[in-house]
Amino acid sequence: MISPILLLYFVTISRSIDVPSSAPSNAITIDPALLSLSLEFFAFPGYMELNNTAPCLDHLQFLRGQAPAVRIGGTTQDRATFNATESMAVRYTVSDPTQAPASLTYGPSFFTLASTLKGNVTVGLNRQLNNETNSLEAAQYALASMPNLLSIELGNEPEFYASGSPIIPPGQSWNPTLDAASQQKWHEDLGQVSNKSLGQAAVYLSPPTWGTAELIPKIPNALSSIISFSGHSYPQSACGGASTNLQALQSHTGIISYTSQYKVEAAAAHAIGKHYFLGETNSATCGGGGISPTFGAALWIMDYSLQAALIGVERLYFHQGTIADCAYCWWGENIVDGPYYGAAFLSEALGIDGHSVSMLDNGTDSMAVYAIYSSSGVVLRILLINTEYFDGTGTRVSTTVPLAGLKTTNRPDMLSAKRLTAPLANSIVSANGSSPITLAGQSFDGLCSLTKNEVIELIPVHNNSVSVSLQASEALLVSLQW
Repeated sequence: MISPILLLYFVTISRSIDVPSSAPSNAITIDPALLSLSLEFFAFPGYMELNNTAPCLDHLQFLRGQAPAVRIGGTTQDRATFNATESMAVRYTVSDPTQAPASLTYGPSFFTLASTLKGNVTVGLNRQLNNETNSLEAAQYALASMPNLLSIELGNEPEFYASGSPIIPPGQSWNPTLDAASQQKWHEDLGQVSNKSLGQAAVYLSPPTWGTAELIPKIPNALSSIISFSGHSYPQSACGGASTNLQALQSHTGIISYTSQYKVEAAAAHAIGKHYFLGETNSATCGGGGISPTFGAALWIMDYSLQAALIGVERLYFHQGTIADCAYCWWGENIVDGPYYGAAFLSEALGIDGHSVSMLDNGTDSMAVYAIYSSSGVVLRILLINTEYFDGTGTRVSTTVPLAGLKTTNRPDMLSAKRLTAPLANSIVSANGSSPITLAGQSFDGLCSLTKNEVIELIPVHNNSVSVSLQASEALLVSLQW
């Protein structure tokens, strides 16, 4: 009996995808650190102790030519108190390793450790406890210790500060206006301490009410002290037993609709000459849930990151939470999880020479098609992501996509391609590190090295056109210059 997973039904997109011979006017320049990392504040030293953190970061740097940026922050930054005499990077107590501490202290070696990261770093400091003196003292240690310091956040998702938070004035109800007044004062004071534009402001999860566009007009006196604005983004929630949906997460049309909300936010920051980042993001809140470690989440990372870039988001910092309880993490102790495959494949698609990107599909179906261009506007590679959901039920459809108008070099009769695939959208890497996911026939071992031999596909070119096929829940990278 033949497994239904092996049954393929072929369909062909009726229209050809015309590949521009040079970068069109709507192509968006891509930050070399588009794919970056956010590490939960209290867990940061633990991540630095994992034996695969450095090689996983190094692999992304190798593919893209620049180290991912890192943001150190999250919920526990607003529970942390700096102690200049503390010998440990962080000190806290928990009864369960899957839980985050209710309070913690950290010392100067926290910043010494952060200074070893190869990419630039954003550090999140406590604002909720309303101890500005303590946080500004920490900022001074960061400035003195970290040549890679890009920015400092003051508070994390302040819209969720509870009524008992010391930052909230007695007898008043916390709202965006009160928060803006607080952010303005703290960022002004940070600017005086640092004598430079160092602040990363907003750090909200709830636009537009709590958002960059809403905040900027309320903090005119602090703008010279701010380098960037940050939004947080989680398309779904796994908090409190909430259900998640992988089919909805990886949907191309759904991703386009979801990311559109950040266009106004990015435009507001850019209008005053500041950066706009999704400074903390991932598939679902509260560590992820069932969808987050899957192959479908790897497909989502690629499409989501490029759609965010197209509407003005310069970087996305994918959050890595509590090490012992983190479904959406890219790696853990001796394991590289499914989402990392998407980060690696997109990094390879963008490459060291990738300068800009444009979307070639019309955004109305499950097939996402992107062109990557060099700094001189030459089309280098085409990334196709078939976001149609396949979980093993029924027949796995394979879609043929005609690509027309190709301008190739070296081998005008042949193109090369690499495929990112897995048996199912909900395939996951097993606890022992065995991976059903393959990137050009290879998988990552627990130390972030690719195993097995690379599989390169050859695609014949006829009349400057090719036809490529992708199964549901699969991606293909076609190289025009090789």
